[in-house]
Amino acid sequence: MADSGLAQALAGWAYAHRGLHDDARPENSLAAFSAAMERGLGIECDIRKSSDGRAMVFHDAGLARLTGRSGSMGARPVGDLTAMTLLGSKETIPTLRDVLNLVGGQVPLLLEVKMDDGRPVDPLCRAIRRDLDGYGGAVGVMSFDKRVPAWFAAREPDLPRGLVITDQGSRTLAAKFRRRAALRRADPHFLALDVRDLPNRFARKQAAEGRMLFSWTVNSAEHFHTVTEAGAWPIMEGAGVAAWDAAS
Repeated sequence: MADSGLAQALAGWAYAHRGLHDDARPENSLAAFSAAMERGLGIECDIRKSSDGRAMVFHDAGLARLTGRSGSMGARPVGDLTAMTLLGSKETIPTLRDVLNLVGGQVPLLLEVKMDDGRPVDPLCRAIRRDLDGYGGAVGVMSFDKRVPAWFAAREPDLPRGLVITDQGSRTLAAKFRRRAALRRADPHFLALDVRDLPNRFARKQAAEGRMLFSWTVNSAEHFHTVTEAGAWPIMEGAGVAAWDAAS
């Protein structure tokens, strides 16, 4: 198992899921990230690649839900994307570099790398590594795609890396074997677990072995207490943030 001590700078924090967003501050926007920092929260955000190889902070593969535009986010160059307004605001799609400049090491970051359809991970991973070069703050890179943490394990072994896991819709024996294979290949410092799967034997075993745990998406007081009892750090929004405030 990877040395979880490398990820200790990420511990002790609650994280705002896609920033602290609401009707006035869109998800994954600089405004949402500023609000999270003002609240004393770490930041979880999503990373995708522009058509010209830049790391962009955006959740969906398509543009429609968040911008009202048609087409694929990955089919547009960085200049087009950073000019697009996020619906209901004056905020635009930020680059990863924009976010790093804003945060400046004040709070830790969890970067969820979004990969679709088995496409090569190398271009986006390289873009992320390029932007992180020289950044002094605490950062963890994680993904559902086991190839992403494996890429960083091979090329940037000191960068904390994580595997995002859910059992929803796949509670079979075959799914358990796939999860074990993913763990072996990813060699993660930490895991980000679906709160709907907690508590479970797998999480208890991983925690007992010293692997750091996070859990998403904590959006109720019940979820918050479940995650706390599991020894995981919450990735939160909505009522989950209120539960954290009440417990702090």
